[in-house]
Amino acid sequence: MGLRCRLRNIMLTAVALITLALVVLLVSSRLSLDADYRYTQAAERLPVLTGGPPTGLVQIRARGMSFRARVAGLDGQGPALILLHGFPETSIMWAPLITSAANAGFRVVAFDQRGYSPLARPTGTEAYRVSELTEDVLAVADAVGFDRFDLVGHDWGAIVGWATTGQAPEKVRSFAALSIPHPSAIQVANKDRGMPAYMQFFRMSGIAETFFTAGKLTLMRNGLYASMPPEQLNEYLSLFSEPGALQAAFNWYRAIPPIPPVIAETVTQPVLYLFGSRDLPVWTRAQVREEQPQFATGTYREVELDAGHWLIQEQPEAVVEEIMSHLESLGANSK
Repeated sequence: MGLRCRLRNIMLTAVALITLALVVLLVSSRLSLDADYRYTQAAERLPVLTGGPPTGLVQIRARGMSFRARVAGLDGQGPALILLHGFPETSIMWAPLITSAANAGFRVVAFDQRGYSPLARPTGTEAYRVSELTEDVLAVADAVGFDRFDLVGHDWGAIVGWATTGQAPEKVRSFAALSIPHPSAIQVANKDRGMPAYMQFFRMSGIAETFFTAGKLTLMRNGLYASMPPEQLNEYLSLFSEPGALQAAFNWYRAIPPIPPVIAETVTQPVLYLFGSRDLPVWTRAQVREEQPQFATGTYREVELDAGHWLIQEQPEAVVEEIMSHLESLGANSK
């Protein structure tokens, strides 16, 4: 009986200590957040694209929201290009590609997607389903007058890109996916596995936010963003220092149903798939490579780079070269 009491006391003490630690983390994270919303206020001051500059930071209004975006070359007549960032990033990740594509005559739009744009941050997890994210892409394209366009996406942006490309072949001319293969190929390869542990953690509302925002975003600053260029690092930390920003980013994961549906249709357009040899995917590369052709049935090219997950940050010249080669092989006509 005495042993049971001691064990129970030890367990209660452990639970109390864990609870206390979480409370401390929660308090420290809230104290570290920017309650002045300076990032949001800066976004509100950006010019609206209609009548605004053809190059620079702007607001693009679509679906009753305002998306923060980087645009270039919109006063030209060249092919249209839309760039989709991943988690936890913004359109600034595409800076090297924006410059190169615009110099080559492309009209370029890289927008901060739903949740990452301060003025496009709906509440509720259902607002972050892939179906909503793809509609955002098509609505932004309509807002800037892109009847047909090439699409590039990294990480979550690649998932949205695959879905958009399959859903709207009349709109999307080609697709370049960075780091993430076709979602259906992943689903087939992982059919006997559950949801990856990191995704399950990201779905834990409140706990994931507390963990990542503790100590003025120390984990993000020294972990996820350790290799990021200073300009990108500053933008990301400014964004996620605001209350609600990180929650919105995690909502992309929380919107995934327990049994994920078919996220993307088969893609018939030309596809470029780039991945890093040092990335740590949650799927078996060999099996995904075997499954991918049935979901990307058009012209397909796969390139392995000496990099981890953050391809364009680690190998900017190689990534830009591969994407520009892919785009230029399609010809100048985007119709």
